[in-house]
Amino acid sequence: MSEHPVSSPVAPAPPGLPSCAQVDLDAIAGNVAALKARAGDAEVMAVVKADAYGHGLVPSARAALRGGATWLGVAQLPEALALREAGVQAPLLSWLHVPGQDFAPAVEAGIDLGLSTRWALDQTLAAANATGRTARVHLKVDTGLGRNGAWDADLEALLAGLATAQSERAVEVVGLFSHFAYADAPQHPTVKAQQQRFEGIVEQAERAGIRPQVRHLANSAATLTNPSAHYDLVRPGVAVYGLSPVPDLGAPEDFGLREAMRLLARLSSVKRAPAGQGVSYGHVYTTSEATMLGLVPMGYSDGIPRHATNVGPVQVDGRTYAVAGRVCMDQIVLDLGPDTVAQAGDEAVLFGVGAAGEPTAQDWAAAIDTINYEIVTRVGARVPRVYVGAGQ
Repeated sequence: MSEHPVSSPVAPAPPGLPSCAQVDLDAIAGNVAALKARAGDAEVMAVVKADAYGHGLVPSARAALRGGATWLGVAQLPEALALREAGVQAPLLSWLHVPGQDFAPAVEAGIDLGLSTRWALDQTLAAANATGRTARVHLKVDTGLGRNGAWDADLEALLAGLATAQSERAVEVVGLFSHFAYADAPQHPTVKAQQQRFEGIVEQAERAGIRPQVRHLANSAATLTNPSAHYDLVRPGVAVYGLSPVPDLGAPEDFGLREAMRLLARLSSVKRAPAGQGVSYGHVYTTSEATMLGLVPMGYSDGIPRHATNVGPVQVDGRTYAVAGRVCMDQIVLDLGPDTVAQAGDEAVLFGVGAAGEPTAQDWAAAIDTINYEIVTRVGARVPRVYVGAGQ
């Protein structure tokens, strides 16, 4: 994935590039500052997993730290090691692992490990023994999501194992954490139930001799809507990149956020078409009058959802059009109407900043019945990231 710095956060796509994802690092820093203001006394862990939700791991991590994050979070160890190799030294948690992984490089690099199983504790102890260092760990507990995390008898056994390992200075239990099932619906009864369960497990851990430095439960939605869940550390992800985790409750600007990614392309052709012309594979769109068709050189190999056929919004010259016809591997078509002044080389905005009148990732999500997280994370590696703002 290539990186092309430019000077202005509103700059067009660089000439000669068929498409790009323009990433505003100042927006990321500003979003973190807004989240930090809402977090009160809690610290902020900016989640930069999945290549920072498609925005670029290292530049986004640095921008988040500049905005006031004191921790970083990733799902998988290779992401964490890449940050350390890039010189990022902030406290860093990785929490999703599989049996057989070598945790020694993580322990050596001072990366915190999320543990939810006995095998993960055993691998951590092996790494601590191999490196001669105390491993930093966070206990992941399942409070009702039914996904990753220890519960019931497994939790009791894991607490006992952690207490023994801690007494032997093989591990330091830095944190205890969990994840909401319905944080985007703050009034859902599971939210309160999970908080109560979480607080009960904290007390259970203390009885076992484990007193973590940080308790963390709040994701983006809970950071914005549920101060009672902030505890010692909040763990926002999608909101770091300026997307609302609760679009039914507010747009990004309602929470002081701004979309950090604009997905741009240049029209590769504009040509006349008669009325009744079928467009793209299967002719699932037919022109209703003589018109002009604009070709956008992006398709599902670049992350454009194929089921955005006939519904995905794209803006050209200040006007928004729906994709006309089937989304192809490398291209989509727009029916620009008979009176368009658009021509080859003009910029097309697939999504960007809603407050600036551009289509948004949320608009694409609504059009195809998904979530904005998926829209930004699926932007493909063939699409260069163009960084704007400080730190580019």
